[in-house]
Amino acid sequence: MSTSASPQDALVYVMVMVAAADAVMADPELRRIGHIVRSLPVFDDFTDDRLVRAARDCATLLAGPEGLDITLEVVREALPTRLHETAYALGAELAAADGRLRLEEMRLLDMLRERLDLDRLVCAALDRAAIARSRRAPSQTT
Repeated sequence: MSTSASPQDALVYVMVMVAAADAVMADPELRRIGHIVRSLPVFDDFTDDRLVRAARDCATLLAGPEGLDITLEVVREALPTRLHETAYALGAELAAADGRLRLEEMRLLDMLRERLDLDRLVCAALDRAAIARSRRAPSQTT
């Protein structure tokens, strides 16, 4: 496995890192990643096989020595500047999938923000937007 990645691979790495931040990658998180990859234009030519390969490559990087730091650096090197906010937004989207951001996820997103040199206010707005999109309507009883 190479330590270089395509921009699309790097976006998958971000989502995998966020999903693994609490040391458990649950099926709903994996389904969410699949949904995101199948629905966003940035992944138009990205196949399910490439998704699986990118997720495995990311897991391998994370499991190695200094895995998180190396994976964040691979992400930074692979992404053009115009996709930095996209990467953060995808991470926030995955972190907020359950309607809130956990401490581990927030720490990882902060590390990503610093590595990609993103503005704190922009990231706060992306976090809030992700939480708002993930909210469910209250149950209606009759």
